[in-house]
Amino acid sequence: MATNKLNLLAFSKPEIKTLHLTWFAFFLSFMVWFAHAPLMVVIRDAMHLTEQEVKILLILNISLTIPARIVVGMLVDKYGPKQLFSSILILGGLISIGFAFTQTYQQLAIVRFLSGFVGAGFVVGIRMISEWFPARQTGIAQGIYGGWGNFGSAGAALILPSVAIYFGAENGWRYAIGITGAVAIVYGVIYYFSVSNTPKGSTYFKPKKMGALEVTSKGDLLLYIIMNIPMYIALSVLTWKLSAKMHWIDETVAYAVYATLAVLYVFQVWKIIQVNKPIFETEVPEIQRYAFKQVAILDLAYMLTFGAELAVVSMLPLYYVDTFNVEPVLAGVLAGIYPVINLFARPAGGWLSDKIGRKITLGIVTSGAAGSFFLLGTVTTDWALWAVVATTILAGIFSKAGSGAVYAMVPLIQRRMTGQFAGMVGAFGNVGGLAFLTVFSFVSTDIFFMTIAGTAAFVFLMVLFFLDEPSGHMVEILEDGTVEMIEVK
Repeated sequence: MATNKLNLLAFSKPEIKTLHLTWFAFFLSFMVWFAHAPLMVVIRDAMHLTEQEVKILLILNISLTIPARIVVGMLVDKYGPKQLFSSILILGGLISIGFAFTQTYQQLAIVRFLSGFVGAGFVVGIRMISEWFPARQTGIAQGIYGGWGNFGSAGAALILPSVAIYFGAENGWRYAIGITGAVAIVYGVIYYFSVSNTPKGSTYFKPKKMGALEVTSKGDLLLYIIMNIPMYIALSVLTWKLSAKMHWIDETVAYAVYATLAVLYVFQVWKIIQVNKPIFETEVPEIQRYAFKQVAILDLAYMLTFGAELAVVSMLPLYYVDTFNVEPVLAGVLAGIYPVINLFARPAGGWLSDKIGRKITLGIVTSGAAGSFFLLGTVTTDWALWAVVATTILAGIFSKAGSGAVYAMVPLIQRRMTGQFAGMVGAFGNVGGLAFLTVFSFVSTDIFFMTIAGTAAFVFLMVLFFLDEPSGHMVEILEDGTVEMIEVK
């Protein structure tokens, strides 16, 4: 009888071995990506940086991740996750070592910007796990991959300061970051020779064309074009923050960036139309179709869930200090609970999706996020600190379980384009983080939480009325034109 239970200690099973090797690859990529964060105070003092320069480095660190996830999603579908994850770890490790050798602020800024592509490694593992686990287990497997791997940022915070202290003096941070890069390079090689893209005898499905998603109707084509707009808006907002808010780039450069983004969007629309030209000439057979609205709703859901996670983890320590006069050290400990929730909440979201259904799980977590963030928006200084912390934990459970629920569905839409779907959905997570943090820079904390709650309520309605539960089977068209039916339940 089929079961969705996983024995995570069955290392002799190739799928379990692949799961562990892949979540650790994701863990290391996030360690590389966020290696600077716990050492930023030391870096600031050693490099004599201003607070404004520090803020710019933090923004630059996530800037490239939005387009990188789109590009990496296309590449992984074309070339395979083994090749892509190994490449990202090796190149990311080299960039990390380069960061350790920087001598000027300009060098710091350039290398930090380039390191943003390492955050796209997450997309690669989604495709790998989807190849190795059947639909009845993909939710819990994706949840473990995402939840445990995402802990890499916390791993950096726990490990790297001690490494820096061990080497001492003002260059301890360089050794810590450089060693992280070296470990990533070594593991990139190990990963390449330890995994395969598919189980033995399975076919690795590839998209027929590169450069854009293939859609199957004219209505889906229009929706796909519209759904790319938020990513360009997000990059424009980043440019605006670097120009008008932080004065790091002048107005002329900012306008040049805006113009470039506009041209790139027009080019992307042209590319989308070129890739999907056949739908104007011949109607796609019903058996080969998929609904792009599924991807669009998952985009919005991850914008909420992961976006809220990025935003809240960034402001929570300051919130405890400023609102409740908590000592900074204690505030850091209390805020540290929030990312730890990922270890169990994200796998739980995937497990529940396998158990009771994808749509109902996503509905539960988005409605729960709406309620819990609304409750956070009503917090006053009269609240007991334990009640505030408990409410943030509750909101964190719903948002992180929501991320698990989103990626429990992504691989079930159209397997040969899983990487591209994962890339687009993942990019929307970064868009959400930027959007919520931008709102936070203009409004009070209670309005910030209410904004997340309102977004969650909207996504819940989208899920309730427009999302379809994957059922029956998926259809994949092989390169020789034959059809393969893949069971979803």
